[in-house]
Amino acid sequence: MKTVISIPELRAARAELPGPVGIVPTMGYLHEGHLSLARRAREECASVVTTIFVNPTQFAPEEDLDAYPRDLERDLGLLDEVGVDLVWMPTPEVIYPENFQTWVVVEDLTQVLEGASRPTHFRGVTTVVAKLFNVVQPQKAYFGQKDAQQAVVIQRMVKDLNFPVEIVVCSIVREPDGLAMSSRNAYLDPAQRQAATVLSRSLNAAKDAFQAGERGADQLRAIVMDIVNAEPLVALEYISCAHPETLLELDGSIERALLSMAVRVGKTRLIDNLVVGG
Repeated sequence: MKTVISIPELRAARAELPGPVGIVPTMGYLHEGHLSLARRAREECASVVTTIFVNPTQFAPEEDLDAYPRDLERDLGLLDEVGVDLVWMPTPEVIYPENFQTWVVVEDLTQVLEGASRPTHFRGVTTVVAKLFNVVQPQKAYFGQKDAQQAVVIQRMVKDLNFPVEIVVCSIVREPDGLAMSSRNAYLDPAQRQAATVLSRSLNAAKDAFQAGERGADQLRAIVMDIVNAEPLVALEYISCAHPETLLELDGSIERALLSMAVRVGKTRLIDNLVVGG
């Protein structure tokens, strides 16, 4: 496994890789969710490139950029075990050189859900992912369903800007008790960690109701809301029952929907989701 930092180093190493090439973009502090993406890429591609970059432009000033967990040595060991060929670890100065002023913005899809709470977040995500695609030139890119809105936004960007990249969205990887794996889970103390299981429990309760015949969007939101609000250590930011592709909120009877939420557990912000109806 080779590691590089600069863009010229990356391009030289990339030129030696047989195709197809799969890319797994990460912010490091890897967990089984990230590694499952790398394994999927390993199965489907001749070469696998992973990026490790804590992207400052997707954090708002009051968010946890400086505190975001990092363990580069451990990350590299895990990626080597999976069989990744090349790891690109750019610095902020490599991605955003002096006087950088060009941004990639997906409009409507970024105004709702996470975008309503974090209005500058997706501009940072789409810009950095566009740069990663432009430099690495992959044929496939692997993202997790846990960041469901992010996956939809990137798919839209790729279609609109004609990137020759197939976006592969992989299932959420969960702990045995149902909590979706996330680097931010490391912030939780034991009581908060237990309380955080309410995310998956509430979503699964809504899924069970859907499978039992409940089709009302408001009723499904209420099921999630009532269970979350009964957990004193968890504060609900939003609960959504939206169209899986447009992300517009649904009303009345539904046949298929993305149920998603964001909560605060102490100072830690967590998200989770599932799709009902297929």
